[in-house]
Amino acid sequence: MRTLTMYRMWNAMKLYASYRRSRRTKRAELSALPISISVEPTTSCNLRCPECPSGLRSFTRPTGMMSEELFRKITDDVKSHVMYMNFYFQGEPFLNPKLTEMIRYAHDRKIFTSTSTNAHYLDEENSRKIVESKLDRLIISIDGSSQETYAAYRIGGTLSKVIDGTKNIIAAKKKLKSRTPQVVFQMLVVKPNEHQVNEVQLLAEKLEVDEVVLKTAQLYEYENGNELIPDNDEYSRYKRNDTGRWELKNELEDHCWKMWHSCVITWDGSVVPCCFDKDAQHKLGTLKNFSFKQIWFSEPYQKFRSAVLTGRKQIDICKNCSEGSHAYAGGE
Repeated sequence: MRTLTMYRMWNAMKLYASYRRSRRTKRAELSALPISISVEPTTSCNLRCPECPSGLRSFTRPTGMMSEELFRKITDDVKSHVMYMNFYFQGEPFLNPKLTEMIRYAHDRKIFTSTSTNAHYLDEENSRKIVESKLDRLIISIDGSSQETYAAYRIGGTLSKVIDGTKNIIAAKKKLKSRTPQVVFQMLVVKPNEHQVNEVQLLAEKLEVDEVVLKTAQLYEYENGNELIPDNDEYSRYKRNDTGRWELKNELEDHCWKMWHSCVITWDGSVVPCCFDKDAQHKLGTLKNFSFKQIWFSEPYQKFRSAVLTGRKQIDICKNCSEGSHAYAGGE
């Protein structure tokens, strides 16, 4: 409720109406600005997760950290219409030393803020700064209840650091008498850890974590099977077809609300359509050369939206999308 203004509500209604018209006519129409954006604090990461470009060090695009100057420019450009800002795309956000200052800058402009972390940098001092920044939601990745299971995917990670970091955040909230951030455990459910879902939920309760979210894994190679696909079909983005090969559960209908209500801005100011474009292969403009509004309504962006409406299955970043396919699914 804190984020609502008359203009933001009016803009959101126009946005949804244009999306519905576009679905009906199969022609991209747009009459409003996005209500949500993700910004990328950094592409750097301390872990080496096997299905992550940051972990694999496999980016073909430039890597680096977003400057506070660029972030302020972005925020000032979108503050009239954006209600939600996610400080995450690729990398570990808290490797950016200016992250808490950025969060506070967005908060002071009545924007709901969220970020996702592997929790290896949540010492007492950083936890205090996070709470003082007025971050609204902190998502902590925890992919197992034992070190062996956790490290099977979070390669190079230490579960005890995740637990200690969670304790530090909860303690800082209590000390500062703050209701925020909401602390969320997010478990990427894969075959090595699916047997520990209940244990992670019990651990969250013990640590006074607010919520547990189970997330399906996006896999680059899945057609012939993958050792990470869970045995429990409920936790998988994929299913076997009649030929015995694996395919995405999502039917990939020709529409996507994300193309209307949100986008991603990389650390260096490039605008890409969504969080599945991890290597920024579909750059629709750069904030170094254009305003956000110019990019949002630009011909390249409209062509991309039109392609989603007429042939989404032909777009590479859409072929592994979980949106709309599963109760546990979430963008990577």
